[in-house]
Amino acid sequence: MTEALAPPPSAVAPRVVYRQALARDGADQAEVFYHAVMQGAANHYTLDERRAWANVLPREACAWTARHPLYTTLVATCDGRCVGFLELDVSNGRVETLYVWPSLNGRGIGTTLLIHAERWLLEAGRSTIEMEASRVLYERLERRGWQNLGERWVERGGAPLQRYHLRKPLLAVET
Repeated sequence: MTEALAPPPSAVAPRVVYRQALARDGADQAEVFYHAVMQGAANHYTLDERRAWANVLPREACAWTARHPLYTTLVATCDGRCVGFLELDVSNGRVETLYVWPSLNGRGIGTTLLIHAERWLLEAGRSTIEMEASRVLYERLERRGWQNLGERWVERGGAPLQRYHLRKPLLAVET
């Protein structure tokens, strides 16, 4: 009789789990934010712009945990660690933040977080979703059906940063 063998641990792809943020996610959120800005936005913003942006919030867990009561915060975790997150203002139908660990960009983590946010808003009776997207993100969102309502400039740490006001209609899909 032969026994089925489990593949070696290195052969098993890590599983990404999506859930609402917990207080213990704050430290990881701080790191995801910092590295997404400093590394992930390197081809789109100058070093001075990225430093100003990254220094808007302290690189401490308590700064991010304090935001949990303000927004519905959804996280993507891998091996128990937050690798991406989205802050959603449900009452205004607006994504406040969306960040993914830079080396995991392009793997669908941000897209899946947005899908969960869209579902959340649909369940809350909203018909659209909006966000101010950075240069890093706006073209990808336009390809996914988001409408560009125009360029905006925001101030982060004394530096003006280019953003794009985007909106997408939410359509309920029966499953």
